[in-house]
Amino acid sequence: MDTVRVLLSGGGSGGHVFPAFAVADALRSVVAEQGNRVDFRFAGTADGVESELAVEADLPYSTIAARALRGRNLISKLLSLGATATGVLDALALMLSYKPHVVFLTGGYVSAPVGIAAWLTRRPIVLLQPDIEPGWTLRGLAPLASRICVTHQRSSERYRTGLAVVTGYPVRPGFENLDQPLARAHFQLNGGPALLVTGAVRGAQRINDCIADQLEEWLSRTQVIHISGASDFERLSKLRERLPAKLQSRYRLYPYMSEEMPLAMAACDLAVSRAGASVMGEYPAAALPAVLAPLGEAGGHQRFNAELLADAGGAIVVGDERIQGDLFDLTTELLADRPRLQSMREAMIGLRRTDAARRIAEVIVGVAK
Repeated sequence: MDTVRVLLSGGGSGGHVFPAFAVADALRSVVAEQGNRVDFRFAGTADGVESELAVEADLPYSTIAARALRGRNLISKLLSLGATATGVLDALALMLSYKPHVVFLTGGYVSAPVGIAAWLTRRPIVLLQPDIEPGWTLRGLAPLASRICVTHQRSSERYRTGLAVVTGYPVRPGFENLDQPLARAHFQLNGGPALLVTGAVRGAQRINDCIADQLEEWLSRTQVIHISGASDFERLSKLRERLPAKLQSRYRLYPYMSEEMPLAMAACDLAVSRAGASVMGEYPAAALPAVLAPLGEAGGHQRFNAELLADAGGAIVVGDERIQGDLFDLTTELLADRPRLQSMREAMIGLRRTDAARRIAEVIVGVAK
């Protein structure tokens, strides 16, 4: 085939979307080496983060109806099933018009109707399981898949021999050849400790509240790059305006960050964040130690991600319920302990996989038909 058509789908969080972009970049190289070209289409919901991110990535976008199967009441579940059924029809129409040679799914509830439609039209499916434990969508789609790419060996044990391929987590572009002094200069940080606080694309309410409640105390101990999410940005901006000028200069506040994110990670000595799938690829890539506060929702998948990094020595885990009471002391003590931070940094480097996106691209090309 001269042109390989690849349908990408995943959503709900950056941890399901950014890996698709990283793999798309690698696919361009792998397919070009074979003397062919690749054509992409991204399928996602109308209002999910994937719709915004795909536009930023300049990927043609198709809207699929989908809704998370949440809630205990019957009406909520029926609405979810109805949306999924409509989404299957949307995805079937896309399969028939676009005719992908392969479908690459990274998780999130939008992957369910796309995966079902791919199976019904006999399109080969490659799944990426970003988290250590798969969500409900990926569990349901696993029997339909030709291959499942997993981040770590721990994940492959649940699948039959030959189905799972350990590839690592594909990181987005920008993590190559990071230089901390240049990154610090980019954010105008001085030589003192620097902390990255991030709640991913949409923020983390409890972490933001902890920063807001003790903002002056945080800034007296460390410089902070804080990615708050859009919903908390205005509140935190007002708090920043009330700070003394000296402390204002130590607080870099952003509602969201995309292309600069690798630089922000390289500039800081420690991160405080949730434990979405991206932490397993991006923190090792940036050699960034972390204090992780995994969410307990959605089956507790973040806890398994956090435990993987903690077991390796690169992270410390704090329970969601302990954020308000323990996060400040734990984090500031770590920032003052340079030898321990260096040990955690080396542990993160030991987890680094630089070839994950290419390995996944080769799997995709191998099953395309």
